[in-house]
Amino acid sequence: MQKNFSEYKPSRRILAKFSTGKFNFVKRAKIPLLGKIGIIGGGSLANLTILKKAKLKNILTPYGKAFYYLIKKKPLILRHGPKGDIPPHKINYRANIFTLKKLGVKFIFSFNSVGSLKKGIKPGNILIPTDYIDFDTLTFYEKNPKFITPQISEKLRKVIIKILEKLNLKFFKKGVYFNTKGPRLETKTEISLIKNFADVVGMTMAKEATLANELGLEYASVCSVDNYAHGLIKKPLSIKDIRENQNKNKKNIENIIEEILRTEI
Repeated sequence: MQKNFSEYKPSRRILAKFSTGKFNFVKRAKIPLLGKIGIIGGGSLANLTILKKAKLKNILTPYGKAFYYLIKKKPLILRHGPKGDIPPHKINYRANIFTLKKLGVKFIFSFNSVGSLKKGIKPGNILIPTDYIDFDTLTFYEKNPKFITPQISEKLRKVIIKILEKLNLKFFKKGVYFNTKGPRLETKTEISLIKNFADVVGMTMAKEATLANELGLEYASVCSVDNYAHGLIKKPLSIKDIRENQNKNKKNIENIIEEILRTEI
């Protein structure tokens, strides 16, 4: 097994076999199975200390190229790309989730930046979603429909909650995530509507969760509350404030990731 594998480029003939399920990607490509845990994060993870010495690898999937870091033999994907230049509506969600599946991952821990839809959920807090709303969903099964019941993994939620309690962090154990398409922020009227049905709003988590479910992977999220949603308070919402709040939570997020990397499931 090639443990130093960094890139695999399948031929057109091989790519065609993916649609029929006749090709064993892991066996033929000789990709090292890295363990059961995988991590996906956004821009707030890009400057983490643990990534400075991590190895960046890339792989060509039937859905395009995906990049991942190896940290303690566990894959970590930055959904906005290694350079952080991919906007939410351009993220290759299918390639990212497909890559984790074929690397042997069974449990995905996701980190998502969100806006609060409730005044009691303040910037700097953390929320662990129990469910989500998404009216612009993605699927792996566009030609041959496969019906699933989307869900957040309760098993992984319990793992996250245990870690947050160990780190003495303030967090909300449950809540609903509303997924918008992006890349723009929501209007005040949109927020006045969706706040009646959800607790936080973001642009990425629900799509990943649904795709993970389709491939039989368990998925749960740590939501970093980085702002109040547009119009929820009188102060105007700015990208500058969001970035500043992301930086404030940076150390907590890194501590959570380090605990996840030590977790046995």
